[in-house]
Amino acid sequence: MLKLYAGVRSRASIVQWYLEELNVPYEVVVLDLQAGEQLQPSYREINPFGKVPGIVDGTVKLWESGAILLYLEEKYGKASFEERMISIQWVTFANATLGPGVFVEANRDRELPRLMKPLNELFERQHCVSGDHFTVADVAVGSLLAYIPLMLQLDLSEYPAVVDYTKRMAERPCFQKAIGGRK
Repeated sequence: MLKLYAGVRSRASIVQWYLEELNVPYEVVVLDLQAGEQLQPSYREINPFGKVPGIVDGTVKLWESGAILLYLEEKYGKASFEERMISIQWVTFANATLGPGVFVEANRDRELPRLMKPLNELFERQHCVSGDHFTVADVAVGSLLAYIPLMLQLDLSEYPAVVDYTKRMAERPCFQKAIGGRK
């Protein structure tokens, strides 16, 4: 069975959300980050940097939430080649552009409008990131958007389509199971 290594308040919940959406059986191994369990040699065999999340799926050991999401899509998803390439684009965007643009305080004032305006326009035209059906791209982008009011208490009312999209993602039962109870 796939093992998801997690820590309280980590990006492991993003991976868990997608595992739930895919209906893949998994076991969560919660590491006590305050006690340094992620720095123990047994976990550093999974992630030499000692950060979570990490997964072990058979003989495959992976870390970095984006890489794990793409692995899960490739192994357990049903997307076409073209859909997978679009997912790679959006997962990369979420981790390399959206996350640092919003969650790094030095970038926020400049990047927030440059990121939210095009996302708002996108969600005015379509229901999900890649079109009208839910994909791993929604997990990557939707989770970060959902963390904005939880972690930063930023007002996104200027971007109503982003707010509506984020609300739709947060209402998904799998999101609720993995992320919904976080405060």
